[in-house]
Amino acid sequence: MKIAILGAGAFGTALGGILAKKGYDIDYYDSKTEKERLRDVLFNAKIVILAVPSEVAPYLLPYLPKNIPLVVATKGLLSEAYFESFKKYAVLSGPGFADDIKAGKTTRLTVTDDWVRDLFITDYLSFDKTNDKKGVLMCGGLKNIYAILAGMRNLEPGTKAHEAFLKEAIKEMAGILVANEANAETVKLACGEGDLKITCYYPSRNYEFGQELRTNVNHQPKKTIEGVSALKKIKKGEILVPKKAKLLRELMKESALWA
Repeated sequence: MKIAILGAGAFGTALGGILAKKGYDIDYYDSKTEKERLRDVLFNAKIVILAVPSEVAPYLLPYLPKNIPLVVATKGLLSEAYFESFKKYAVLSGPGFADDIKAGKTTRLTVTDDWVRDLFITDYLSFDKTNDKKGVLMCGGLKNIYAILAGMRNLEPGTKAHEAFLKEAIKEMAGILVANEANAETVKLACGEGDLKITCYYPSRNYEFGQELRTNVNHQPKKTIEGVSALKKIKKGEILVPKKAKLLRELMKESALWA
């Protein structure tokens, strides 16, 4: 069975490596270098996995077949509205660094559908499950935003300041989910609390970017920073941000990068 993976970066190839070992026919689409190959990659595919940067995904979605199951592994698409036209889609998210997955290190992720869990499960990958697709999507974007702020504050694991920040961020994330009619309990899963904890320090790209912003609040990123993309979407009103979300509202005022 052919599976099309849109995104030939670290995470896309990590997921593809798992599936290839299981005997699936994998074809990758690299949005940076192979724009003309999208039709060929999708041809005869029975499942499509979306693993491109969140800034790229909205431009690809209109060209994807709506009757083929879609696995959303891109983090930063905060709204379900992106996928309303798809007959069957699921979300895969959580604290999995691509290099750890490729190395076979024990990792726990979150899935929204049993068929996705069955597709990826291995002796080193385990999953928690929820039907809250909206909540999983939002957690995947929000945790990157809080990681930027953690970097700006120079927070280090093991310190009281870091622990207090995580506690406040988790509470805020739950409140944001509720404000958007998602399930607050989703924050307790791997896609929420688990992913937030590993993203709020090195080697998180978002945390490192936050460190750079400490000296220049308008520092231009050299690589894709998903937290910046998510902030831009929030500023455009993609999701509601309650007044109690003080950390997020603080960061929204900090830089012209996400104006």
